[in-house]
Amino acid sequence: MNIYLDNAATTPLDPEVFEAMRPFLIQDFGNPSSTHAHGRKVRAAIESARKKIAELMNCTPGEIIFTSGGTEANNSILTGAVETFAIRHAITSPIEHHAVLHTLEKLKHDGKIELHFVNLDEQGHVDLHNLEFLLKQYPGTLVSLMQANNEIGNLLDINRVGELCEAYNAFFHSDAVQGVAHYRHDLRNQRLSAMTAAAHKFHGPKGIGMMYIRKDKKIQSFIQGGPQERNMRGGTENVYGIIGMAKALELAYQGMEEQARHITQLKAYMIKRLKETIPGVSFHGDSANLERSLYTVLNVSLPEAEGNDMLLFNLDLHGISVSGGSACSSGATKGSHVLEALYPGSKRTAVRFSFSKYNTINELDTAVEKLASLCRVEA
Repeated sequence: MNIYLDNAATTPLDPEVFEAMRPFLIQDFGNPSSTHAHGRKVRAAIESARKKIAELMNCTPGEIIFTSGGTEANNSILTGAVETFAIRHAITSPIEHHAVLHTLEKLKHDGKIELHFVNLDEQGHVDLHNLEFLLKQYPGTLVSLMQANNEIGNLLDINRVGELCEAYNAFFHSDAVQGVAHYRHDLRNQRLSAMTAAAHKFHGPKGIGMMYIRKDKKIQSFIQGGPQERNMRGGTENVYGIIGMAKALELAYQGMEEQARHITQLKAYMIKRLKETIPGVSFHGDSANLERSLYTVLNVSLPEAEGNDMLLFNLDLHGISVSGGSACSSGATKGSHVLEALYPGSKRTAVRFSFSKYNTINELDTAVEKLASLCRVEA
């Protein structure tokens, strides 16, 4: 029995999404930049997908730009905002995804910005009072804070942060890769300057993402070479990826409440079973708080014990796929920068379970029992 509990890394493709993509993988192969009938048909499909996403997220189609994924989208927005608006200061947190942190660190290294880190509380939440203090010091700055942390699941109040950024004329970007399709976005009213998403986090295909850029915050293009994506991203579009992303988002919005209810029940059950089964277990960040964390993510903290450094490897041998931290560093030996920022020097073992609509209670029971046995704890 193979059990997949690493959905924050990537999700299985929904069969309905594949069926929507199929024609554009086989017969509708035209280049969307071509002016003949083959190209025009594909161009129309792209624009229909863009319109669908815009309708679901309450923005205009022109504010949606397709990319290769969340990493490219984050790089494009952060670099473009700094260059377009001559921004000299940026505010972020030490637990952002590396697609944000490394981009801002490079901008700092190149002498384009000064970089400031907002304080976090003991659970890893952004200190909004400190954020406002920094905004007062550096008005007109760039703020980049993720909606939902990919490792510990902590949620950010993007509406409140948007209000603060608007009050101090800041450009507010949010990496919402883990939040899009799990929560509804009303982009016309959320005071975001820009936001990013990736389809493979919500049962869409890999290799396709998007950036929302508010029409009054338009930035310079990051990738040159053609007029595609309204002159915002050169290169032939990932047609079937775009079609798949729109379909995946549509399905997510149609079943969002039911899916959230199912997955939240799974997470609550997992917390209960872990507490009953493994002495000394705790949870990183606020991931066990169902009100303040992403319902798809649970980051478990296990007591220090001999052999725990092999837990992920041994779970994999038993057909259970989980993560030890960031999805994008799966398989690497380097520790999590998120957990190091919150728990410096801690030797407790982290296991991130992340759930989807396809997971079941029986799978969780098996995973907990196997984890307990590998921790040398009687189930």
